[in-house]
Amino acid sequence: MAKQPMLKFVTVERDMPEKRDATVRKDDFNEIYAEFAKAKAEEQASRCSQCGVPYCQSHCPLHNNIPDWLNLTATGRLKEAYAVSQATNTFPEICGRICPQDRLCEGNCVIEQSGHGTVTIGSVEKYITDTAWENGWVEALAPSEERGESVGIIGAGPGGLAAADRLRRAGFQVTIYDRYDRAGGLLTYGIPGFKLEKDVVMRRNQLLEDGGVTFKLNCNVGDDISFQEIRDAHDAVIIATGVYKSRDLQGPGAGAEGIVKAIDYLTASNRLNFGDTVPEIESGELNAEGKKVVVIGGGDTAMDCVRTAIRQGAESVKCLYRRDKANMPGSQRETQNAEEEGVEFVWLSAPKGFTGSDKVDGVMVQKMRLGQPDASGRQSPEVIEGADYVEEADLVIKALGFEPEDLPTLWGQPELEVTRWGTVKAQFTTGATDLDGVYAVGDIVRGASLVVWAIKDGRDCADAIIERFGDQRAVAAE
Repeated sequence: MAKQPMLKFVTVERDMPEKRDATVRKDDFNEIYAEFAKAKAEEQASRCSQCGVPYCQSHCPLHNNIPDWLNLTATGRLKEAYAVSQATNTFPEICGRICPQDRLCEGNCVIEQSGHGTVTIGSVEKYITDTAWENGWVEALAPSEERGESVGIIGAGPGGLAAADRLRRAGFQVTIYDRYDRAGGLLTYGIPGFKLEKDVVMRRNQLLEDGGVTFKLNCNVGDDISFQEIRDAHDAVIIATGVYKSRDLQGPGAGAEGIVKAIDYLTASNRLNFGDTVPEIESGELNAEGKKVVVIGGGDTAMDCVRTAIRQGAESVKCLYRRDKANMPGSQRETQNAEEEGVEFVWLSAPKGFTGSDKVDGVMVQKMRLGQPDASGRQSPEVIEGADYVEEADLVIKALGFEPEDLPTLWGQPELEVTRWGTVKAQFTTGATDLDGVYAVGDIVRGASLVVWAIKDGRDCADAIIERFGDQRAVAAE
């Protein structure tokens, strides 16, 4: 297969016809685009077959009432469509942008399965929610009554924010503790802005703050405040830290300069887009410009890295993955986007070490073949002896996934029970742990997973807390 050309993201000025102004005003463009977007949303929504068994809904972790809000959109009733959408999803404008719809709702659309192309559910969801924000339909957090109970949430990612939204609307006093200087977790610093615009996340954070949620940022639990202090300050605590410990690579040269973690690389890029000064970008340590970049991994984080490197102006970008395309864990849609942008995928290839003295200049690659299926049913990669070679690289990005930090040790809480994978042991339905009043949600329970699952966990946990304290109030009133 011929190598795809590297795409250059540049702005091109064109002469306009003489009968028109030399420039198109921004408000004119916005008006034209809004009409086009509205027409496309209604066109796509009208394709929904309103089937008797809505597989799109059953394959959505939040069980969003997709057929109903598609029908409302098709008939131009956008405010009602938004009301139905947000009834089950705390952040529909975010899910519409970053959910892997090809593996969830759209991948199970009856029309798609019949060969006529899926209804673009994610795009419609994004459109109706963006329209809701533009028209002021998004309601502020306004509890009907203030309650005396307080909940402390450790982690300002999607799970923690979803729980905070639901608890605050019920009148609870909510405080969120987070190690970063901006709330949002991976929504803010992990996912690139070309997939999820940061003003979309920041306005949601502002809505929570305006509604009475207290944020304590730059607050590292275990250093700046103890876990026990948080427990003592609140009636309930939710652990929503996510998983941020990067899986590492071993082998000769693994500690060389120029081999970096995906989370560090993506965080630096996102900080730059916020307008922050990022020394690691300025020094070139986390900057792909003009470099031969090799990303190791096949998940969505790897796709975020390769596409970010393209935008930073890399000379070339290659992605090494030890299985083939059919067996990669990331979204096929994301892979296609990366291929179209000029990323070269090197399938059935795994690193065994790195070349270069102090600074990396290549990845020692061993070729693989697929053998028997492993415990998960996926074919296990096997090394092809004698097929090693060196892939040139100036920057190597490790995107091998994430593991949980050792919270019992970091927080001095040996009684906080964890699984053999290091995730917090909690009930999936409520998030309750064996520690009284302590709950856990999202990736710290599931392992690295999807944003939509974290949102569901946060909402379910909040409902369990509301029910628990509602029952206590009822008993007290008797």
